[in-house]
Parts: sequence; structure tokens; C-alpha cells
Amino acid sequence: MDELTAAGITEPGLRASYEECKRLNSLHGKTYYLATLLLPPEKRPFVHALYGFARYADEIVDDLESTLSLSEKADLLGRWGDGIMADLATGRSSDHVGRALADTVTRFNIPLEYFQSFLESMTMDLTISEYRTFDDLMKYVYGSACVIGLQMVPILGPLSPAAYAPAEKLGAAFQLANFIRDVGEDLERGRIYLPLDELESFGVSKSMLMSRKLTPEIIAALKFQIARVRSLQSESESGILQLEASSRACIEAASELYCGIVDEVEKIGYDIFNHRAKTSTWRRIKVALPALIRARKAR
Repeated sequence: MDELTAAGITEPGLRASYEECKRLNSLHGKTYYLATLLLPPEKRPFVHALYGFARYADEIVDDLESTLSLSEKADLLGRWGDGIMADLATGRSSDHVGRALADTVTRFNIPLEYFQSFLESMTMDLTISEYRTFDDLMKYVYGSACVIGLQMVPILGPLSPAAYAPAEKLGAAFQLANFIRDVGEDLERGRIYLPLDELESFGVSKSMLMSRKLTPEIIAALKFQIARVRSLQSESESGILQLEASSRACIEAASELYCGIVDEVEKIGYDIFNHRAKTSTWRRIKVALPALIRARKAR
């Protein structure tokens, strides 16, 4: 039985929307997609729907091939986002990814404010290029990543309300790990996601970062950021036990692979300007195979 049928999704138009979300996940979120395969088939389409929504919004903001100005992107994101939020309120949508999202939100009664927060953070990317403090940054991270963890919990199957706070922390860890890996790419977009006051505490100025030359000061600042990712990851572990057993292997694998990005940064000697830290195929296999065995036993 295919995933959509297992999930009780039979209407052709709705199936097509879920398939589009799955396509976006498999194309752009390879590590995330791999972890999703560890879920029971009947849960996977709903996770794809969440990813499809997030990815489509992100594409509007970060499409470097686009000829649109920032104001035009903001207008497009605003119109699309307003339409999606209106659709979520009614539980119906004709949008190619919104239809699956509305169905998922209705089935699992996911709070709409999570999606509004996500859209607000995407809008911030069009107007804010740097953050003075970690608290300032976390206003962005909450909407761009923490809410995704919170959206996931109802699908994964919470055993208690204690599942939610750790999911928020794990979402933050994922995002912060990405920021560390993507310093060079973000500079190309005119953005700095590492808090400026923390950089300055290690003697790193904006101009030093923009010169793209690895220095002992930059390495020290990156080590500090990496320690925070690992701390958040550790604090999130208790929440995995508050999920249905059939969902745990997926989140355990996602945690190891996503937060493991910082291990790869260490392996390239912290040179995030000249190299992109990547999770090797061997490491993915090493994490995925034991997780698959655990997932099958849990079912």
C-alpha cells in the first residue's frame, strides 16, 4: 500500500498536492527526507506537507535566479502567505501545496499561529540582514525553525505535553547548525545570522567576517556557536521519549544528522568560507540503518 492510501488520502486533487510536497522534500531536503522515511508510511505525507509549505515560502525569499526586487518578493510572499492563512482557517485550499497543508492542519488540529510566525520570519529575511544579540536572532529562529518542531509533534504522536518544549529546542538547534555551516553563502545574500555582539566578544568584526579569511578569532567564535547547538540538542533528547515509539527513530536520526553538521564544520577545520560542510553518504548510512531497524521494531 502506498503512503497516501495508508494515510487515508484518496481524493485525486489532494493526492496530487501531497505528491508535490513530497517532491519538494525529496529534491531540497535530502537529509530531512531520509529521516522522514523512518516514519510509518501513514505519517509521512503529513510531514511532507509541512515541508512543502516551508520550502515554497523559502524559495520566494531566497531564489537567487529571480529578477524580482526585495519589495516585489515581499509583495508576492505577503499575497501567497495571506492566501494560505485564509485557506488554513477554512480547511480548504486550491493552492498546489496549500491543499495538502490545509488537510494536514485540519486533521491534526495544528495551531495556525505557528504558520503565521513562520511567514513573519520569512518576511524578516527580506528586511533584516543582521542581528545584534542572540535574543534578537531567536525572534527570527522561533518562526523559521522552532515552530516547525512544534508543528511536527501532533503528527509524530505526543505522549504528553512534555514533548513540545524539547521539539522547539531541537528546531532551534537545526537552524543554528545551518547558520554555522552557511556563513559564506549567507554573506553572498548580504546576511549575517551569527549575533554581532557574540562575534565581537571574540574579536570578530563584520568587516573581518566579510573578508572571508579564517582567523583564530573566527574559529573561537564558531566553537562557541557549535557548543550552543550541542547543548540545545542535548536538552531536546528527553522530548523524543515523549513521542510515540514509531516516531522516535525518525527524530533521533534527524537530530544526529542535522546537528551533526557542526561535526562536519570541525572536520573542515572551521573553514566555512572555502568549503561547504556536508554530511557524507557513509555517515547517513551509518545513522539510517540502525534507525531503520529500531523503526521497524517499534511498529
